[in-house]
Amino acid sequence: MKKLDLVILAGGVGSRIKRHLSGRPKPMLEFNNKNFLNYVINNFSKYNFNKIFIITRYKSHIIHKKFHNKEFNFTNIECIKEKKKMGTGGALNLVKKKVNDFILTNGDTIFDIDIISFIKKIKKNSLGKLSLRKNTNQKSNKLNKLGLKNDYIYYSDKGKFMNGGVYFFKKKFLNLIPNKECSLENDILPKLISRKRINGHVFNNFFIDIGSESFLKKAPKMLLKKFSKKAVFLDRDGVINHDYGYVHSLKNFKFKNGVMKGLSLLTKKNYLIFIVTNQAGIGKKIFSLNQFKKLHIELKRKFLEKKIFIHEVKYSPYHKDAKFLIYKKKSKFRKPGNLMIESLFKNWDIQRKNSFMIGDKKSDYLAAKKSNLNWGELHSGSIIKDHLPLFPRLN
Repeated sequence: MKKLDLVILAGGVGSRIKRHLSGRPKPMLEFNNKNFLNYVINNFSKYNFNKIFIITRYKSHIIHKKFHNKEFNFTNIECIKEKKKMGTGGALNLVKKKVNDFILTNGDTIFDIDIISFIKKIKKNSLGKLSLRKNTNQKSNKLNKLGLKNDYIYYSDKGKFMNGGVYFFKKKFLNLIPNKECSLENDILPKLISRKRINGHVFNNFFIDIGSESFLKKAPKMLLKKFSKKAVFLDRDGVINHDYGYVHSLKNFKFKNGVMKGLSLLTKKNYLIFIVTNQAGIGKKIFSLNQFKKLHIELKRKFLEKKIFIHEVKYSPYHKDAKFLIYKKKSKFRKPGNLMIESLFKNWDIQRKNSFMIGDKKSDYLAAKKSNLNWGELHSGSIIKDHLPLFPRLN
């Protein structure tokens, strides 16, 4: 996947559901003990975005406190506040000098599309692409009655499709945005569609919009049904790659036999895949945190090429012999402690009894036991895919 940023519009007031917000911005509304914006970001976690930008306005400090300058799966998050109301179009000026080509989505909707297929086959003269879904809305919005021919969108009273709310835009698209309040949906896109500068792609995937009372009531069950999944927790060194000691670059990273096949099978079976790894080499100054992150960004790219999704990586730099004072301590975030695992349960909807861990050391086993996970020990010469039959009810 080429260098791509993610921009999330999260500045709306939420006037239609204001009585439910209790002074919070709409994307921070909680469902199943998680805020909705958390669900939005999690849904994009498997892709290799360069950076995530969240554009805020109403009660912006609440979103900034939670997400600004945070890192999620090696992707930095930057929150940017609108100083005045700019609309869904004008607000994009705030990232004009910051982004590459980018995916744009809303902080109050989720349309679970395949981003990799979405950004393919963009026409040369096109400035972007609009996700489309089956028309279920007869309101007057210009993007509710759309047709699609030769990948180009057109308007039609008999249009079968409507705006799905996820967009791909080339960086140069931002040159067309006026520096004033304007609507992306009503002011910008209609002109580009009429000039055949916007492509479309139809998806029949999961969609939710928490901006209306009707969806709001159904949201908790809808989100659990969609996102509650089985998970596999994997140690890294000795499980995914050969453990040569303090592996920290692609030069000394060698995949174990069968890893790609095993991870591909887990992805196809719709598992959440997490890596939980002790990395004392960071604390001991054997390699830097940046080297570790660079390696995992490259690994994520390699996995995506094989359509393997690694949803999140947790690592522990703590060790009693660490040279960095901040890491020189005993921590339950280091295996055999289980805080890395439990932090993932807090962030994701994971079916604990149907999830398992694969490791090669006693510390992996003890961490799994503390979190009540099923356990599979990876012996020398064995491969991940051989361990799936150990868990017949999980297959």
